[in-house]
Amino acid sequence: MSAFILENIFLTEITTDTLSAITAATDSLSVLQQDLRQAISESKNLSVNLWILLSAILVFMMNLGFGCIETGLIRSKNATNVLFKSIIIPVIAIITFSLWGFNIMFPGAEFQGGFAGFGGLGLNKSSGQYNYYTFFLFQILIACVSTCIIAGAVAERIKFSSFIIFSFFFLGIIYPLTGMWHWGGGWLNTALPVKFHDFGGATMVHAAGGWAALVGAAMLGPRIGKYIGGKIMPIPGHNMALATVGIFMIWIGWFGFIGGTAFFSDPDRVPYVILITCISAAAGCFGAFISSYLIYKVHDITMSMNGILAGLVAISASADIMNPYEALVIGVIAGLSVVFGVLFFDKIKVDDPMGAISAHLLCGTWGTFAVGIFGPLKSKEQFITQIIGVIAVGVTISLLSFIIFFLIKKFRGLRSSYKEEQDGLDLSEHGMRAYNLDFER
Repeated sequence: MSAFILENIFLTEITTDTLSAITAATDSLSVLQQDLRQAISESKNLSVNLWILLSAILVFMMNLGFGCIETGLIRSKNATNVLFKSIIIPVIAIITFSLWGFNIMFPGAEFQGGFAGFGGLGLNKSSGQYNYYTFFLFQILIACVSTCIIAGAVAERIKFSSFIIFSFFFLGIIYPLTGMWHWGGGWLNTALPVKFHDFGGATMVHAAGGWAALVGAAMLGPRIGKYIGGKIMPIPGHNMALATVGIFMIWIGWFGFIGGTAFFSDPDRVPYVILITCISAAAGCFGAFISSYLIYKVHDITMSMNGILAGLVAISASADIMNPYEALVIGVIAGLSVVFGVLFFDKIKVDDPMGAISAHLLCGTWGTFAVGIFGPLKSKEQFITQIIGVIAVGVTISLLSFIIFFLIKKFRGLRSSYKEEQDGLDLSEHGMRAYNLDFER
């Protein structure tokens, strides 16, 4: 009997010890799982921020890309002037967005659904996504792209100081105001029957810059010698090699432009979104190449470059939702649009040395409309919403840009003098040439 009791006591002790060991192991496993989940979360957060930072760097390179293509497509006597604009644009964007611009565009939750808001001066973490500073930097560099469009359209005749003044107002007030309506949670997301859709900025970035560029180019008037006796006189660029480098830098930079945007909504779709963007760019180039040949009977490289831009701009509104075939159609139509757009603006004597207005305004508008025509969102309601968004941004940007340009023209002067334009802005504005070739040495 005592042996039986001792055996039970021994078994009970073993069972108790085993249960304690199992419980301790379970607790350890639970802690390990929790640590693993935290490590995975931290790793994912790190990868997100690294990709957005890389995307921001790629977008930053687009400033150089625009500088190269715009310099190549104008005359050599204005090359330094155009390159200097590519430097001063990000400088102004960083200063204005750091002080107040970002908090106009992303004012915070209390302004959701509104027409305007202000989150205060300086950096304010309450309105960021992911890592605040990563998001902040990405948005600054996106803003630069919009202003590069304006620089191209007003090239070779605007006063450098007047361009700087306008850029401060555009980057500090105009661009972030309309950007807030959609990306900052404003009324375009809440006040209409369906939500306005502009994934990568076809309207909010490109058409916005295009509207301001159209106003500026119209108010400045054409370059000397562009239109003579009712005829359009071509003013060819001086360096197609530089322009070609520029378009490839822009195309590569677009991987960050659209890929960074995709990461905020669905990181797993980044490769797909970049692929759709490339398909549209290629289709845009093809459409412009064929249509320009049928019109001019020559293989025009500048039109093909603008066709690439046209496809990139048009698909930016919907790269997240279109399939490859829809991207192909959108790109081809954009390529056709940019060629006929250049012809149209020349007909009405709006001198645009780069074709920037056609590539960004017309094709950005087309791409935004395409959201209601193709893809999963296609519907009458969506198409109407897209039209309302385009009109609202276009009217606001145009009106505010006209006011700023008008005031600059009245109190400062907008256009360089006849002699300065004839001699070239490099010498009159900067006291140097872009190319110092001394053949006597």
